[in-house]
Amino acid sequence: MSGSKMTTQRKTVLEALNKAPPAGDYVWDGKDEDDRPLSREEMQKGAEEYRKKRGRPVSTSRKEQVSVRYSPEVLSYFRSTGEGWQTRMDAALQLLVKKHPSWLKKLG
Repeated sequence: MSGSKMTTQRKTVLEALNKAPPAGDYVWDGKDEDDRPLSREEMQKGAEEYRKKRGRPVSTSRKEQVSVRYSPEVLSYFRSTGEGWQTRMDAALQLLVKKHPSWLKKLG
């Protein structure tokens, strides 16, 4: 995870800790706004924003989970295409529905 956002943030925090004055608590000199410690409200707001971003992102195209049975040949073909095979299977079915809707109705 080298270069990830968490790694970068962790490095920044560790660097700030290493720069802390040996006397203990940091005292802001009032000059550089970037060095100002966060207020309690700012800390809480940041924590709330972080919590909102956790979890799986909301998809723009909603999908529905169902239980379906496919023949072993179909499954082995799509699985052999590698990771993301379910997405490709969905795309293939969407294409089939768009191109041949009347043919699919005849299969009934």
